Amino acid sequence: MPPTPPGEAGMNERWNTPEAVRQNAPSAYQLHLFLTLADELHFRRSAQRLFMSQGAFSQQISALERRLGLRLVDRTTRRVTLTPAGAALIPYARAVVASTDRFLQAARQHLNVATKRMVIGAFESITAIPPVASMIKELGDRIDGLDIQIVRSGFAGGVHALFNEEVDAAFVALPVPEGIQTLPLASGERCAVMASTDPLADRDVLSLSDLSDRPVIGFSPDVPKVFQDYWSVDPRPDGASVRYTSHRVTDYESALAAIALGAGIQLVPTVARELYPRPHVSYVPVDGLPPWTIALAWLPKNRDSEPIATLRAIAHAAIQLTPSAP
Repeated sequence: MPPTPPGEAGMNERWNTPEAVRQNAPSAYQLHLFLTLADELHFRRSAQRLFMSQGAFSQQISALERRLGLRLVDRTTRRVTLTPAGAALIPYARAVVASTDRFLQAARQHLNVATKRMVIGAFESITAIPPVASMIKELGDRIDGLDIQIVRSGFAGGVHALFNEEVDAAFVALPVPEGIQTLPLASGERCAVMASTDPLADRDVLSLSDLSDRPVIGFSPDVPKVFQDYWSVDPRPDGASVRYTSHRVTDYESALAAIALGAGIQLVPTVARELYPRPHVSYVPVDGLPPWTIALAWLPKNRDSEPIATLRAIAHAAIQLTPSAP
């Protein structure tokens, strides 16, 4: 049950001293959960977006309401709506979360400088695609004592980690949103991945028109639209819009699970056949798909820092040596 807001006397006691404020102040994490719920207005979808159980998510929202002494959302079996207080507090919650993020970003940057550390984002299994692994090794050889940490990300993680400065640079799949500089490294052909029970799975090659009635596994709202549209070929060459499934995935492993059950397809690099072989899933070539491209990415303001400048120089040299992948 949602908490019952205290009376005026209780609220005065809750906030009438600095110590009381500190004890009752919500965490930035709880405010982040509340903002996610305000976006989704759905407890299950909000929990899935944050990789939490619905029960744990609901408990955190209730704990936030108890701390504030305010009901932030009205819950019924059919819908979730913001209360007037909840709606009014959203800009303040956003400001607190943004300020906390900036604080943590600054702390991470100082830590990286002090410890000579570089954090590199890696999209899915991108480190298995030449020349990425050799570039990372050469970076460590060139900068003595550099601690290199690799952080794997899904469809959206690498881009968000760059913007949030949780990573110094990232190996990503193009395209990416504006505000990020990239250096393309390698490209290749794409194919359709589908359930092995699909009648099209036995074909030697397909066209996009063959797939016109096949839904595409949907992406999480956190995935940049420019990425979603490119990788789904939306719209199709004939102008038709793509039909997406109700699944909204953040990474390829989650997509594969839905694909194996026959929920839909995705249009992926052909190298995925070697990197992600799975039972009950087939990879079929598709004529006319735009190619995949992987790239080194960084924020413009950081391009001349020693580790990123060195990695960029390594990347330029590697481009001359790396053939296009199949």
